[in-house]
Amino acid sequence: MESSPPAFPAKASPVNAHVPSAPRRPDHPEQQYLDLLSDILETGVQRGDRTGTGTLGVFGRQMRFDLAQGFPLLTTKKLHRKSIILELLWFLRGDTNVGWLQERGVSIWDEWADAQGELGPVYGKQWRSWTAPDGRVIDQMANVVESLKTTPHSRRHIVSAWNPADVDDMALPPCHCLFQFFVAEGRLSCQLYQRSADVFLGVPFNIASYALLTMMVAKVTGLEPGEFVHTLGDAHLYLNHLDQAREQLTREPYPFPNLTLADKRDLFSFDYEDFKVTGYKAHEKIAAPIAV
Repeated sequence: MESSPPAFPAKASPVNAHVPSAPRRPDHPEQQYLDLLSDILETGVQRGDRTGTGTLGVFGRQMRFDLAQGFPLLTTKKLHRKSIILELLWFLRGDTNVGWLQERGVSIWDEWADAQGELGPVYGKQWRSWTAPDGRVIDQMANVVESLKTTPHSRRHIVSAWNPADVDDMALPPCHCLFQFFVAEGRLSCQLYQRSADVFLGVPFNIASYALLTMMVAKVTGLEPGEFVHTLGDAHLYLNHLDQAREQLTREPYPFPNLTLADKRDLFSFDYEDFKVTGYKAHEKIAAPIAV
């Protein structure tokens, strides 16, 4: 009887092995991310996935970052700040075409765009112009800013990018799909639920992006930044990212940088020049392929 072919390529790195790493820094918030890498490498379940690459994953994890302790731009590998900032501004524009990003030297969405640069009704569409069944267009971001100003203690400060009516028309359904704001003692916190978390490539961007969004919303609502809470559903490493994750674990984190924003009161008026990151010291970049 002919045996079945292996589920994953034989060249894939061994999994669930002991992971050599730098000394733990429990006092450093980046250690949460490094611990997540270790958790997946040591306990993750190997599964197939949509891209055909294969993943090692865990389910239901959380990290917390106090934004008063610095801007959580990870330091154990260098991140491209320009892409993080411009992608967020692109979302806030309500844009769904990669042309605006490409004009500014950002290519992170190119693999999913069609020949005209369109991605379908992805994040920008849902954040800024969610279409209701009766035809009304709902600007979720403008609404949440207004509700934070008028009813700060409401439990309805929610923005969702997961629109079941539009999912099939999206080039990539939203991975970071719902977030909620919370106000207490003059501080604004944000919790993100991310249904699918590419922990090596995507999550470092997502941490910085939503921390930045929290700081921007705090600025325009007259609040101080509080916590960014990152809740992950399917948290995974692609099988062709395992060696890179192990390399990252050998590095000790540096102090987080600081971020200052221009003094603006309109969330949608921010430009790239309105953000200044200082004190960013990071280990060199670690290259890894994108699973499309």
